[in-house]
Amino acid sequence: MKKAKIQKLTKAEEDIMKMLWSHGPTTVSAMIEKMKGDKPPHSTVSSIIRILEKKGFVDHNTYGRTYEYYPIIEKEIYSKYSLKSLLSNYFEGSVNEMVSFLIKEEEVDVNELKKLINDIKE
Repeated sequence: MKKAKIQKLTKAEEDIMKMLWSHGPTTVSAMIEKMKGDKPPHSTVSSIIRILEKKGFVDHNTYGRTYEYYPIIEKEIYSKYSLKSLLSNYFEGSVNEMVSFLIKEEEVDVNELKKLINDIKE
């Protein structure tokens, strides 16, 4: 298994990773079939997959001329990286500042936050 330093993914790369995390190992063609809305060209998805492979997020099994791709970075690990990055880049590493921002922007209801705190205490 390849081990790489986690890097920030582009929106397109994240979308592909989300599909792999939720659907498991798959081919590029099968991935495109599962996409909603306008479907990108096979070459585009294939290029993104190869970039993800170079970044150490994806690996593949080969069956003749067919490549089956699978994630080698767990969703939880990338989520943790993304959250830490968000905290340090936008909130000076302060959870308090982030929560305060979310409440001010009405993204989190104060009552929901109180319930969450109570749930954590239990």
